[in-house]
Amino acid sequence: MLKIGLTGGIGSGKTTVAGIFEVLGIPVYYADEAARQLMNKDPDIRQGMIRNFGTASYRDGILDREFISRQVFDNREKLEILNALVHPVTIRDAINWMGHQTTPYAIKEAALIFESGGKGNLDRVVGVASPLELRIERTMKRDHISRAEVLKRMGSQMDEDKKMSLCDFVIYNDEVHPVLPQVLELHRKLLEYAKNK
Repeated sequence: MLKIGLTGGIGSGKTTVAGIFEVLGIPVYYADEAARQLMNKDPDIRQGMIRNFGTASYRDGILDREFISRQVFDNREKLEILNALVHPVTIRDAINWMGHQTTPYAIKEAALIFESGGKGNLDRVVGVASPLELRIERTMKRDHISRAEVLKRMGSQMDEDKKMSLCDFVIYNDEVHPVLPQVLELHRKLLEYAKNK
C-alpha cells in the first residue's frame, strides 16, 4: 500500500482536497486532529507537557489549548519544545494507522510534513497550492481572526513556494483551476502507481 502525504500552507484548502479523496474511498489520517487527541491520551506527551509547561497545561484531565497557545505564541523556543513532544508521537501514530489500511493507498493530511520529519515515512507527497491573498482571506473567515494574525501564523510556516517545490504533485486550489478534475487525475495516477509498485 502506498503512503501519501497531503500538505499545504494555512488556508490552502488541503482539508477540502482530503475530503474529495475520502469520497473516492481513500482513507485520510488528519494529523492535526490526531495530535489534539494524542495530547490528551498519550502519557509521554502528557508528562512532557506538564514538565515543560506546568500543571496548568491540563484542566480536568483535558489539555488547556488556550493556555498552551499563550505559552508558545511569540516564543520559538517553547514552540519547538511543543513540536518535539507532539510530532514524533503523531508520526508513529500515523505509521501505525497506515499499517491497518487495506486500500491501494492512504493519505496523511498534515501542514508540517517536511518540517516535522514525517516525509521519510511517505512514498509521495501531494501539495495544495493557493495564492497568498486567497489563503489569507480563507483563514480570516474560517478562524475569525485578523489579517495580521493570519500573517503571523504564516510567518511560522515554511515558505509556500519552497514547500510546493518539495512535493511530488501539486493541486492548484486557486478558484481558477477546478479542483475535482485534478484530484480525479491524481487518484488515477496513484492507483496506477500502487498497482505497479
